[in-house]
Amino acid sequence: MQFDLSILGAKSRPLIGLDISSSSIKMLELSRDGKHGYCVEHYVIERLPRDAVSDGNVVNLEETAAAVQRAWRKMESSVKQVAVAIPASQAITKKVILPSAQREENLEILVESEANQYIPFSLDEVNLDFQVLGPSAYSPEEVEVLIAASRKEKVEDRVAVAEAGGLTPVIVDIESYATLSAFELISQQMLRGGEGQLIALITVGALVMNLTVLHNDQQVYSRDQMFGGNQLTQDIARLYGKTFDEAEAEKRKNILPENYESELLKPFVENLALEVSRALQFFFTSTQYTKINHIVLAGGCAILPGVRSAVASRTQVNTIIANPFADMAVNKRVKNLKTDAPSLMVACGLALRRFDE
Repeated sequence: MQFDLSILGAKSRPLIGLDISSSSIKMLELSRDGKHGYCVEHYVIERLPRDAVSDGNVVNLEETAAAVQRAWRKMESSVKQVAVAIPASQAITKKVILPSAQREENLEILVESEANQYIPFSLDEVNLDFQVLGPSAYSPEEVEVLIAASRKEKVEDRVAVAEAGGLTPVIVDIESYATLSAFELISQQMLRGGEGQLIALITVGALVMNLTVLHNDQQVYSRDQMFGGNQLTQDIARLYGKTFDEAEAEKRKNILPENYESELLKPFVENLALEVSRALQFFFTSTQYTKINHIVLAGGCAILPGVRSAVASRTQVNTIIANPFADMAVNKRVKNLKTDAPSLMVACGLALRRFDE
């Protein structure tokens, strides 16, 4: 089977977006809807055992595949073809300028020649793909091409999990590109589609907070820092004498003792807002930019009570919670989508691959 790395590939219909994160398996299926454009048909979030996936690497294939299988059964979908993604840290991407009007086989030779300059591995050890982005801004006789590559074992890990879970992977994407695909749906909800504005997309997951700054839907900056929801879960486990899994489950259900909000939640939320402010200050000192127009919060921590207002207050920037499904139709069997939407950015971007031209 030939896999498509990142942004290319034949159409695959129907298709499920399968996001394998450090804390959970997320699956999402979209369909076309004449009035709204897209319809959310199914989605599910299935918790992963702790450390089954660590630093983007599949550590325990059996447990991860079992979670995939459980998630697919809960989806109640007949679709088995999936798009998966590798972390951006496991991919190398580079934009290059090449002569236009090339036959595909000639373009492939040119891409491989260029890739050899940027990839610190033998091409036999990587999955390599490319996409022609369009004419060069500097010469009509040249085109801009995006090259993407990843070590084969990193791609094969994701493929093996999907296959062991009973599914058929047909596309391998990069998480950051999938997130940007979903973000385009959010930017469309903004005034003038966010045109001309600097938007900070801040994703706070279980372990890592990522700041991606976008201008006209193009990424101009990205940085990770170690901060995530697992810190709050560990505090809950320690204070109330619970296991990590018990603490995580009760945090998600919001069924903790009365003093949880004052002793743990509020300090964590304030700390999160401080980390966001620090990330933005680092962005300002590292670039020519001095202002952010909007903050979009994504990831599991985005739905914690008080997060949006705390970030807005600390940064003095208009802040919204990510919801790429706001303008979509939703199948009546789908529940709790708005609550889970910030966690489904990667899964949404992967599910959108179904509609690739």
